[in-house]
Amino acid sequence: MALPPEPWPTGIAEQCEPLVRRVLAPNPSPYTYTGTQTYIVGNAGDVAVIDPGPAEPEHIDAIVAAVGDAKVTAIMCTHTHRDHSPAAAPLAELTGAPIVGCAPLVIDSDLPRSDEAFDTTYAPDRVLEDGEAMTGEGWTLRAVHTPGHTSNHLCFALEESGALFTGDHVMGWSTSVVIPPDGDMGDYMASLERLLAREDRVYYSAHGEPIEKPRQLVRGMMGHRRQRENQILRLLGEQARTIPDFIPEMYKGLDERLHKAAQMSVMAHLLDLERRGLVAQDTNDTWHAN
Repeated sequence: MALPPEPWPTGIAEQCEPLVRRVLAPNPSPYTYTGTQTYIVGNAGDVAVIDPGPAEPEHIDAIVAAVGDAKVTAIMCTHTHRDHSPAAAPLAELTGAPIVGCAPLVIDSDLPRSDEAFDTTYAPDRVLEDGEAMTGEGWTLRAVHTPGHTSNHLCFALEESGALFTGDHVMGWSTSVVIPPDGDMGDYMASLERLLAREDRVYYSAHGEPIEKPRQLVRGMMGHRRQRENQILRLLGEQARTIPDFIPEMYKGLDERLHKAAQMSVMAHLLDLERRGLVAQDTNDTWHAN
């Protein structure tokens, strides 16, 4: 998806709803859209900061300015990619707030990525289990375990307003990437099913605009993944293939620079299909249908 025209509201605290403001980080890229959106939940009194973003001094300054005289009582991270959690430690030093949310996770892999690598500095004071909550003056944020994009991914539900902070699990500009070995397509689909069963009013993702019809989008995302799965099964029904063989058929006209990312997505689907007994891998890296 093309980037919207500049100027973007980088560093400006924008009011999303009475309890929610967002501050856009200065890290636009093909993987982050216009940048990572940090959310501040709460008003005067105490607030939580969700996905503090990259450890860029100007972004940290913008968060502190947006918080103003309020007390930061929690710095909450949905997952530990480098565009989400590195600012947690310096922000904690400035505010004295604990870092809570997802578990630490670092994957050392030589596989090509189409998203940010993992943050090796992330050290939470408290890991939230599914259903656990952080509370403040007029707000409650409850953890919703949503593995798939990463195994440690959490969403946070704002119970007072029906908003869900979805990190990278569901985004407002693109489908989420699922990259093995940590990304798991089966887990990702199960997490989408879980969100579909909820009745959240709006999603605030880390990238892109608010999602005003969340269940409609989730249904569309699930349909897209099932379509890809059916393409793979159809192509394997014709003949055995290596992973690169799928790309010209499944991603017609795709920029060659994105072929490795597409291959990672196909791999995630194949591993899920293999687990379900629908395909198998030969010793020469060729896959066939069962």
